[in-house]
Amino acid sequence: MNDDTIRLVTIGWILRRSWRLLAVLTVVGALVGYGISVLFPPRYTASASVLLPGQWEERELLTQVDIATSSSVVDLVAAELGWRGVNGPELREQVTAKAADGNIITISGTADTPARAQRLSDQVAQQFVGFAARIAGGGTDADAATGTEALRQKVLETSRRITDLADAAAPGRTVESVQARTSLEKLRTSLEEAMTKLDEADPATDKAGMVVMGPAARPTGAAPPTRTQIVIVGALLFFLLAVIGHLVAARMDRRLRTGPEIAAALGSALLGTVDVLGERRAQRPEDSGPRASIRRLLGVDTRWDIPAPQWSDDEAGRRIRCRRVCARLRDRLPAARRLLVVVPEGDEMALRAAGQLAAEAERDAVLRVVEVSVDRPIVPDRDTESGALVVLSAGSWTAEELAGLAEACADGRHEVVGVVVAAPVRADATRSAGDPQDNATPALTVRGHATGGSV
Repeated sequence: MNDDTIRLVTIGWILRRSWRLLAVLTVVGALVGYGISVLFPPRYTASASVLLPGQWEERELLTQVDIATSSSVVDLVAAELGWRGVNGPELREQVTAKAADGNIITISGTADTPARAQRLSDQVAQQFVGFAARIAGGGTDADAATGTEALRQKVLETSRRITDLADAAAPGRTVESVQARTSLEKLRTSLEEAMTKLDEADPATDKAGMVVMGPAARPTGAAPPTRTQIVIVGALLFFLLAVIGHLVAARMDRRLRTGPEIAAALGSALLGTVDVLGERRAQRPEDSGPRASIRRLLGVDTRWDIPAPQWSDDEAGRRIRCRRVCARLRDRLPAARRLLVVVPEGDEMALRAAGQLAAEAERDAVLRVVEVSVDRPIVPDRDTESGALVVLSAGSWTAEELAGLAEACADGRHEVVGVVVAAPVRADATRSAGDPQDNATPALTVRGHATGGSV
């Protein structure tokens, strides 16, 4: 796993073999998300629209958006609402605005209740329209309004005076009177055209008069992220972290999983594989008590990153494999009558495989089985043995642990003559699973914990 590219089959192994742990962590993530949602109460958002009549460029609309959320407008809103503990700067964080198609500015207000959100957005829209009108001079600037109206009255008065002069000028139809009346009419027409152009050029006439398009609708649901969304995000986050944790742990795991790697670490030759009936169990000794029960409940007492045991042949096929291993051992040491079988302490699969080897080799040699701790390995000193045979299961020990085991054999003056890998297999349900040679250690096998002396 540590040298392979992560593939979809790896994810499948995690989901299939660690589903209990993943389910528990997902539930924990959902509970954490629920707790976070309780700490942060739901928020509601209401929106009001303001119509800007006339022709507006994009940059002008963006300017109006900035004005709608400016402190000048929001401070007026805060003063009008009078909410306790809420000032202008805090309220500004709850107000947003954006320009939409058709010269429409959408103003949104967020609060802890639907009613407050609706009132906030309405107040911001109204204060924005009033503030924009004051900036454009739309009817609240007394000087500008008085000047424009006075000019209009002057034009009307001048027009009436021109009419009076035209009526009073030479009532006869002389050439001079006709020319005078014509000049006065042209003057009146010019004044009216000038006033019309002045009205058209006035920004207050063209771009003032913003309209609030009705009150904001009261929100019926909380604004995202809602409590449900937070719970779902928490569950997914914990699930993904659990999967990533499995992958990282597998990538960092340095335990050897193939026979050639194990043989190279021990500095000896691989003699073969011995099939052992039964599912693989945890290779390390398990603690008894609640902790062990929880581990079994969550399924963490079984390794997920090792392939599932294959279906076994019948008993005859398993014994053939075991005999072939014994034959290779005899070829390497034809005159050997006694061998020390070294099994790592806690490796139940390897111990059962050693028992099968001892049963098959009892006519040719005596195999003395000892369990050696890999933490502080001590192998009994050489007595009448012709060498040491190491039996262990794959995927349980690192290269450093196996190197320490080989050094312990060398310290006890034992040459490692071969390595045998124990492989767990599953029996067919239609076949008998009871095999005395697989389920018990033979009488010729001497089992014990190595302490440095003879066992």
